Amino acid sequence: MAKFTVRNLNRFLALKLPSAYLSGIRLTQISDSQASASVKHRWINQNPFRSLYWATQGMAAELVTGILVMKKIKDSGHKISMLVVKQEGEFFKKATGRIVFSCDQGETIDQTIKDAIDTGEGQLMVLKSAGYDQENEMVSHFNFTWSIKSKA
Repeated sequence: MAKFTVRNLNRFLALKLPSAYLSGIRLTQISDSQASASVKHRWINQNPFRSLYWATQGMAAELVTGILVMKKIKDSGHKISMLVVKQEGEFFKKATGRIVFSCDQGETIDQTIKDAIDTGEGQLMVLKSAGYDQENEMVSHFNFTWSIKSKA
């Protein structure tokens, strides 16, 4: 991927994660410390209870953690592999309207990448992503355990 801009990343999403793109998930913000994505409840991503399907919420939540890890790996200049090894989710209320998922653990990722490079051993990190509705109420919360390892 050329540059980590919202536009380039949404193009990447369409090409590499078409189910997320077709579900309406769009990256809205990325920086050194945080990534955010939004998704609007609509026919293609709903469950039988007329709210956002849990898997769509999970895709948006994973996207913001994973894209932040990818950015940090690219910024490091090292070849590092990454893989989700565990996922946990909790749901608090019906997800309708526009839901925004964010992860703000850039510093955690930086330290874990440094540890992976310094030790040459695989490292685990738990990254959190929460989804909020238009009333700023949390609808769901996910933890993704990422494994990273330096290929050098």
